[in-house]
Formats: sequence, C-alpha cells, structure tokens
Amino acid sequence: MEPSAHEPSAACDAGLVRAFDVLGKRWNGLILSVLNDRPLKFSEVRRAVGPITDSVLADRLVELVAEGIVLRTESDDARPQISYSLTERGCRLQPILEQLGAWATGLDAPELRRVAAKA
Repeated sequence: MEPSAHEPSAACDAGLVRAFDVLGKRWNGLILSVLNDRPLKFSEVRRAVGPITDSVLADRLVELVAEGIVLRTESDDARPQISYSLTERGCRLQPILEQLGAWATGLDAPELRRVAAKA
C-alpha cells in the first residue's frame, strides 16, 4: 500500500518534522539569525528581532537553550550580565537558514501562497 500524501515517510520525514518543531516556531529563525554575529544580551536580541514581547522572547530563548542551539551565559561580574550566543549546533544551522531565506526570497507572492496551501 502506498503512503498517502499526508503520512510521514520514514526517517527523512521524521527528521524534518523534528527540525520544523524547533525552527517552525514564530521568531526562532530570526532569533538564530541575529545571534549569528556575536553574543547578545536579552535587550539586544529584542531590539534586533523587532515586535516580539518579552515573554515570547524569553520562552523562545529557553526552548532554544534546551535544544542545545543557543547558549545562555552569565558573567561573573558584580552586576551579572546574561548573554545569548549560538552553540556549535546553532552555528551549523546558519547555512541552512541562509538557504531557506534565499529560497523564500526567490518566490513571488502567488508561489508563496501555493507553497503555504500545500503545507
């Protein structure tokens, strides 16, 4: 029996489902993108990402830290500073995110609607 169009097929689909469970959440790709250059404090990430609430950003950062994609570092200063940076695992995502961005940029609005409709 052939798998239907809606059934995941083997390990590849399981991997994609897992990847998009993490990357498909709103803001996660953008957060990872802004952390690409250097470690940032929470307020710097918020400014760079744009119209995201503090609570949503905090939730996303906790999730990305738990996934081993983002590292949360607290300084040992008198006034501790918390910064966020990409782990090695997070750095390996950057070329993939760049390719996704290039792919999406190459689609015009009708193509984007067709792609979204198929999902």
